[in-house]
Amino acid sequence: MRAPSAWLRGLGGAAILALGLALAPAGASAAGVTLIKGFTTEAAGKSYYKIEVPSNWNGTLVLYSHGYSFTAIGPDDVTDVGDPATGAWLLSRGYALAGSSYATSGWALQQAFQDQIALLDVFDAKVGHPNRTIAWGHSLGGMITAGLVQLFPNRFTAALPMCGVVAGGPGVWNQGLDSEFALLTLQAPGAFKLVDFKTLGSAAANFNAATKALADAQTTAQGRARIALSAALADVPGWFDPAGPQPAPTDYAAQEVNQFNWDNNPDFAFAFFGRLELEIRAGGNFSWNTGVDYRDQLARSADRAEVKALYKAAGLDLNKDLDTLNDAPRIAADPHAVSYLSKFITYNGDLDMPVLTLHTTGDGLVEVTDEQAYASVVKSAEDSELLRQTFVHRAGHCTFTPGETISAFETLVHRIDTGRWSSTSAATMNAQAAALTTLNIAPPSFVDFKPSRFLRPFDARNAGEDEGHSID
Repeated sequence: MRAPSAWLRGLGGAAILALGLALAPAGASAAGVTLIKGFTTEAAGKSYYKIEVPSNWNGTLVLYSHGYSFTAIGPDDVTDVGDPATGAWLLSRGYALAGSSYATSGWALQQAFQDQIALLDVFDAKVGHPNRTIAWGHSLGGMITAGLVQLFPNRFTAALPMCGVVAGGPGVWNQGLDSEFALLTLQAPGAFKLVDFKTLGSAAANFNAATKALADAQTTAQGRARIALSAALADVPGWFDPAGPQPAPTDYAAQEVNQFNWDNNPDFAFAFFGRLELEIRAGGNFSWNTGVDYRDQLARSADRAEVKALYKAAGLDLNKDLDTLNDAPRIAADPHAVSYLSKFITYNGDLDMPVLTLHTTGDGLVEVTDEQAYASVVKSAEDSELLRQTFVHRAGHCTFTPGETISAFETLVHRIDTGRWSSTSAATMNAQAAALTTLNIAPPSFVDFKPSRFLRPFDARNAGEDEGHSID
């Protein structure tokens, strides 16, 4: 069996950062910076924290929420910023930093909300009440960031969710289930199951069987076409290597290889081991595909042209496979588990403050279409003026350079200072990032971009309706 830790060791630095593992010595702090460490307690256990306050503190606190971690984070590994270069830049300009471990690993939103607010109270007691507090975070931490400002708007001034799971829990897990359901049904019927693992051994056995089915599929034209269909149902991008160019729009063979790579590492680790952890939390299976028309889902997918081309090249009947998917027995969810996942968290679009999001266009772990889902619910709450979304043209999960990160941060601070958004065009954002000469480990790559529709939306507008007819 390949345990989650083996998957994590295979990820690039930026993805490891997003999953919550520290890239820099957490105990170190620059000269002229006061380092405060400790822990808060709750029913789930201790949450360790780290605070850094520069001698020229400008009155702003930047609260960092880290991403998903398969393992517990100890007192010496707490992060209060995404990367050391960004942290040094913020401290040198008078910003205070803070972050906590959360009391548990995994899908720790329940604990993170409590622990991050407790950390704000610690900061008030040990340092002083900030004039303004900016929430930000990567990946699951981006999801936590968006949740913090929704649940505790009186504690924050603005927010910067980066590569965040901002479509909300039910939608993201449902979309992933659709993708895996297609591979199981069409490539390896009965070879593995997708839900209700209950034990690590069960998750591992099904993970191994699914990984074998994926590898077997990759060896034939028919299998590769079905991998492309599976990927299209979650809009997994056909671009994997952050250092490599994006395949040409009609280079469908290269796109499929990259989708295979996303499934192979890291998506299946979350689909099985991450699901096990969350099923234990939620008390059962929290996702469903009852009532889903997969022909309709493919028609709305950004990858439909690729699927049609590869099916034609493989001599496969796409309509027949879609009929097979639509006729296959479906997976129902436990309403109590759905209720837990909806609470931690589903978005209502009510912002109350400026929010700027940042996402790479070639993210196959948290797809860029999450941003469309978030913008949609914000629009429904009539708060679109408070939201700006920025995009970096690069493959990978959270693969932003420090220069790009700070460019986004400065844009948000300008909005706080002036009450007006400056331009978030690619040209403006790239110029800002380029001016940060020593922080550009790659050329700034902001792009004017409109993400495709998120395929399984679930937010405050449809939660009651969908819970009523889709999970019974």
